[in-house]
Amino acid sequence: MTTNSKAFEPLYEALGYTFKKTDVLTCALTHASFNRGAAGRHYERLEFLGDRVLGLIVAAWLFERFPHEEEGALAKRHAVLVSRPTLLQVADALGLKRYFRAATSVTDSQRGRYLLADACEALIAALYLEAGLLVTQEIVRKLWAPYVTQMEDVPQNPKSRLQEWAQEHQQGLPVYTTLERQGPDHAPSFVLEVRVGQKVARASASSKREAEQQAATALLKEILG
Repeated sequence: MTTNSKAFEPLYEALGYTFKKTDVLTCALTHASFNRGAAGRHYERLEFLGDRVLGLIVAAWLFERFPHEEEGALAKRHAVLVSRPTLLQVADALGLKRYFRAATSVTDSQRGRYLLADACEALIAALYLEAGLLVTQEIVRKLWAPYVTQMEDVPQNPKSRLQEWAQEHQQGLPVYTTLERQGPDHAPSFVLEVRVGQKVARASASSKREAEQQAATALLKEILG
């Protein structure tokens, strides 16, 4: 990837914003493995900030859009909108893979794709630091609008849905088992299995929690079609 400003033009067009300086943008799109963990030259700190900025923007948006909903319903909507699957969809829409920098061993691994969700959060932090909250809010609302619009009903956590199905069909509680932990410490990947009766599904993700959610979603798709 080149860090020339002109190379970022398709990203600027998708965002509707042009960065005045590319340093922070480049940092937001750089994984620690690319610079061998050089302090301040990868996205981890930006990801931390971007997660909080995105969370605030989405929370305020939902509070405004659904004025009569209780906290629990808003929290379920919020969890989906800031989740890794949604972040990956936004990252794909922005074409972040084209700009993402990481060691080949990371990008070629199963974990590699999930890192784009982290980079998406880091990008939000980069926008916030350069343009401020109001501009970042405008961009986030534009990028997330399709996902908010299609969310007519309050979403249900896939693990909760799977547990309800299992109990309704007298299958007992779902059993989640960690099968394997792969990758280095800075880019782990957990392979988990969920079992309900004789039905089984597997998934892998960068955290056990995310892998459980994905495994539950996969098993629900198999069960419900």
